[in-house]
Amino acid sequence: MKVAMVGHHYPHAAHREEFVSRVHRTAEVFRRTPGCLSAEYWLTADGDAVVSIVRWESEEASRASLAAVQAAPELDLVFDEREVRPREIVRLVAPRPSLL
Repeated sequence: MKVAMVGHHYPHAAHREEFVSRVHRTAEVFRRTPGCLSAEYWLTADGDAVVSIVRWESEEASRASLAAVQAAPELDLVFDEREVRPREIVRLVAPRPSLL
C-alpha cells in the first residue's frame, strides 16, 4: 500500500531562501532511499509556505526512509525560530483499488 507525507512549513521571510535550500537537500536524500517513489517541494502562490510531498511504495519504506533522513548528518531538520509557526504534517494512505 502506497503512503505519502505532505508537510507545510512556514519560514520567516528572512529565512525563506535558506529554508527552501534545506528542503531541497532533504528531498534529495529522501529520493536516494529505497522505496521512495518521489520527493518534491512547492511554494504556495503567496510565498508564505513551503510544501513538501514525499511518496513511498509502503509503510515500511516510509519508516526506513524517515529514519535515514533523520540520521543524515548533512541535513538541518531542526524546527526553531527560523519558522513562523509549527510545521503541519499530514500522513496519507492510498486506498485499495477495490475502494475506488
